[in-house]
Amino acid sequence: MQELLGSIGNFVWGPVTIALLVGTGILITVMVRFIQVRRFGYAWTLITGKYSSPEDKGEITPFQALTAALSATIGTGNIAGVGTAVALGGAGAVFWMWVTAVFGMGLKYAECLLAHHYRTIHADGSVGAGPMYYLEKGLGQKWLAVLFALFAIVASFGIGNMVQANSVAQPMQTYFGVPKLITGLVIAAFVFLVIVGGIKRIGQVASKLVPFMAVFYIVCSLVVIFRFAPGIPAAFALIFHDAFSGSAAAGGFAGAAVAQAIRFGVARGVFSNEAGLGSAPIAHGAAQTSEPVRQGVVAMLGPFIDTIVICTMTALVIILSGAYTEGLTGADLTARGFTLGVGGIGGYLVAISIVFFAFSTIITWSYYGDRCVDYLFGQKLVMPYRVLFCVLIPIGAAVQLELVWTISDIGNALMAWPNLIGLIFLSPVVVRLTREYFADKHRVKPLKLS
Repeated sequence: MQELLGSIGNFVWGPVTIALLVGTGILITVMVRFIQVRRFGYAWTLITGKYSSPEDKGEITPFQALTAALSATIGTGNIAGVGTAVALGGAGAVFWMWVTAVFGMGLKYAECLLAHHYRTIHADGSVGAGPMYYLEKGLGQKWLAVLFALFAIVASFGIGNMVQANSVAQPMQTYFGVPKLITGLVIAAFVFLVIVGGIKRIGQVASKLVPFMAVFYIVCSLVVIFRFAPGIPAAFALIFHDAFSGSAAAGGFAGAAVAQAIRFGVARGVFSNEAGLGSAPIAHGAAQTSEPVRQGVVAMLGPFIDTIVICTMTALVIILSGAYTEGLTGADLTARGFTLGVGGIGGYLVAISIVFFAFSTIITWSYYGDRCVDYLFGQKLVMPYRVLFCVLIPIGAAVQLELVWTISDIGNALMAWPNLIGLIFLSPVVVRLTREYFADKHRVKPLKLS
């Protein structure tokens, strides 16, 4: 089974998917004239709330939408995913994660703009948004919308559920002696308490949890990085060199070709920031704002925070400490890097971070899945989906790590294909809405509320 799924994973993450992801990101970036660079500062001002009106429809604030989306992306991909990328693709994989993130900011802008533009406000005030809506209402291709929703539901059980539970169970057992099943059951109980409240409760929890856990992890990483500060220039030199020349074997590290660096860098980059997958637009579409462009600009901060900042922290810890040469992979590799940097407490810091990261990812991915269930089958099956979602958490905590990662990679690609097709054909809409918004100076300025 592992060999079969591995072959499928290699196929779906072959040159076609990589070219489609990066190519679409480049296309969107050029068409909107590098908005992720030009409007980077403006994006930070939008999350202050000065541009929002109380009359705007939606379920959560723009900041809550960003933190909800970040709670899904800042997950074990930032710890175990980076560890896997470096272990299998070498230091050069980090460079390709950066490339994916830069153009991913453009992708995230476009898909979240479209999600907000084509969203549906139900009679009870709840929001239906995401690729399934702009594929049907914007592109007129219901079948693509159905495919995306089906793939997203499957992926929610993998990337958003079992992968997270699996990655947190092992360090909890290693460092705290907690059996994997117990870890899974506890996570499942807390997740259910949050997700029964829908996106409003998820947004409230995420807006408090995400800033705390991000700062905690960054501070811990900086302690290790400063410990090896003299090696920082050499670490960046290694990343750039190996991205185009491949990694030589060292210690327990078997070495990696350029193709491996690209494959695992792009795959783990997408797994981490989810740009192009179409998941984050489901959360951003629920934001309380009347301007799709504004939420698109807010959304593009996601890949920057997730990959450029947090994933780089993890990569530097692994490379500077020399842990990547010891033959480890995943969260174990990252934990080893922290241990080499700060001693025995390092593994505990990683274990604690993974608990926060995994929990936050699971709660938001449950929302992604239930919105797709609502789109396909109606509200009556949303609660059964939530129950099944929670039941799978303890099961995921006990399965083989490699198998779960492989299934998640396949699910990512299958989600990305219909979404990227939609982005390509709807890119003129993105360009038109962008031009109209920034041409109107009154819309760009903050609101003056009495």
